[in-house]
Amino acid sequence: MARRSKQGGIAERLDIHSEAGEWCWIGKIPQPPADVLRAAGDPPIRPARRPPLALIATVLGAPFLPLLLLLSLLARGQEASERALDSKEEKARHRAKKEDEKRMEAAVEERGLDNVFDGDWNGGAGQFLLRWYTHSTHHERLLFAGPDGIVFAAPPKRVSSGRDRHARVVARLSPDEATLEDPFSGEFETRILLVRFRDGSWLRVDTEQSRSELHMYALRQAP
Repeated sequence: MARRSKQGGIAERLDIHSEAGEWCWIGKIPQPPADVLRAAGDPPIRPARRPPLALIATVLGAPFLPLLLLLSLLARGQEASERALDSKEEKARHRAKKEDEKRMEAAVEERGLDNVFDGDWNGGAGQFLLRWYTHSTHHERLLFAGPDGIVFAAPPKRVSSGRDRHARVVARLSPDEATLEDPFSGEFETRILLVRFRDGSWLRVDTEQSRSELHMYALRQAP
């Protein structure tokens, strides 16, 4: 509830009327054809580099990486040991979860959802994607969805901290332009969502939380 109320506070500050909100990101934008890039005004297709302070923190934290790796391996070993002691019902649930993950991975590949968009640079999604880092050089977006459509908020420039505080509205899509869609109709607990444009093209975004409130919103709005 704290997360939701915090995002609600951001929506109120930005005068956004939304029913759901979540931080999300996109995958690496493929290199557009040269003529497409020129026609769009040679926009950036990568986020800005990490700020100097973030780079310094990474350098200072590097000596601790082996320790973190060791702790991660120990945690995995403990988890495996505990799983060996699971009841039959718990083992069955674990196997079912693994099977769901395999089916989801197969569905993602089959539908081409391992790509960041449908591949048509002239479509609504492709054109919007070309402007993604023109709107903001930050690597994440706070996506809001509601009766007024889809709103993207982000710091105008990449920041290493304080993304909520620096967030501003950077793009809007009306309900006539695009809708939010769970491509699996709730079958899988996933982070994947599609921004589906009216011409049928789509843009994939990944939410911080699996089956987030944006997923629930998309399922409620599905025809």
